Amino acid sequence: MKSVIEAIKKFALPFNTSEDLTPLLEAIGDAKIVLLGEASHGTSEFYKVRAELSKRLIVEKGFTLIAVEGDWPSTQRVNRFIKGYDTEENKQKVLNAFERWPTWMWANEEISELVKWLEKHNKQVEDKRKIGFYGVDVYSLWESLDEVVSYLRKTNPEGTDMAFAKKAISCFEPFNRHPETYAFSSIHISDACVDEVAKLVSSIRKNEKQYENGQEADLNLKINALVAHNAEEYYRAMVRSDELSWNVRDEHMVEAINEIMDYHGKDAKIIIWAHNTHIGDASATDMKEEGLTNVGEILRLQNKKENVFSVGFGTHSGEVIAADEWGTNPKKMTVPPARLGSWEDMLHSLEATNKILIFDEENRIFFNNNWIGHRAIGVVYNPEFEAYGNYVPSRLGSRYDAFIYIDKTNALSPIFK
Repeated sequence: MKSVIEAIKKFALPFNTSEDLTPLLEAIGDAKIVLLGEASHGTSEFYKVRAELSKRLIVEKGFTLIAVEGDWPSTQRVNRFIKGYDTEENKQKVLNAFERWPTWMWANEEISELVKWLEKHNKQVEDKRKIGFYGVDVYSLWESLDEVVSYLRKTNPEGTDMAFAKKAISCFEPFNRHPETYAFSSIHISDACVDEVAKLVSSIRKNEKQYENGQEADLNLKINALVAHNAEEYYRAMVRSDELSWNVRDEHMVEAINEIMDYHGKDAKIIIWAHNTHIGDASATDMKEEGLTNVGEILRLQNKKENVFSVGFGTHSGEVIAADEWGTNPKKMTVPPARLGSWEDMLHSLEATNKILIFDEENRIFFNNNWIGHRAIGVVYNPEFEAYGNYVPSRLGSRYDAFIYIDKTNALSPIFK
């Protein structure tokens, strides 16, 4: 470990102000896909730094797309607001659209500030340069089906697409909008609702030209149908295999990201916000041994090396917003000092300051020689069990292209209705 600490001492850059992000911007170069991680879903600094970095990518590098680990229907409220499609909405109501637990991931003061900035920025640029804000997660099965039916009812009520949408809705109706009920029931159903959502997606793709308009209605329809299709697969996989459902989810995220980029043309440049476990290359962790892939790994495989740049995040100690159990109310928790010998511990032990590591051909080898634990905190968290879990063995220099370390962090500021 001594050589790793020496490498940190030699290559780490100080991080105190937005200007200290400049070397990172230079390292990103002409990349078209920039992935920004987080070590938890409830840390204020991760959101603030990602927001600051995103603003600079937008202003200095011409990025126009932000994709987040959130539901498509909810983020569309944000997208339509910042683009001026729904001008009657105020910021509070826009973030109230995030109703699925854990709501605090996107209904928080940090995102509210970013939404204000994006709205102001978009008022000052031409339409094709306006920033889009999109959710690429897979959970919103019913909400996305509702969006499809609602839109087709207005635009094509007698068409074949509407007929397929009605069949899909009818197939899912017996499960009372409970994904888990459908998931467990699907064990005893040979094909479940597979055919219905597959036909819906196929039909909408075939007829997508007729839905084109100036407010992305065609993209909205296509992605909602895609979510319905992939969510059906995800919920069936969930009761069969954690590994399978994980891969279905991350593969969906990539599919949605690619659809968004294709829609905006060959010069599209996208910023992706998601947990480190999604954006850091899975092949550089023990996830690979479990048969898991992720967004970061897939995008690296699909694109030229210079077009994809991933930034991981970490902290030594502080506070976080999380819940004791799935679906329960979140609360502020103490994040204990990082486990001895972890990446976070070594970054802290050298000097308790914020740092940036940028991995290149010269220094990457120093950060790849050992499998070292890297902290990952989810929406469900118990600090007392830190010593027994929450660390992903990682070759940091291969998992990311850069790493932002915040020594002591604060909890996110949720917005509650």
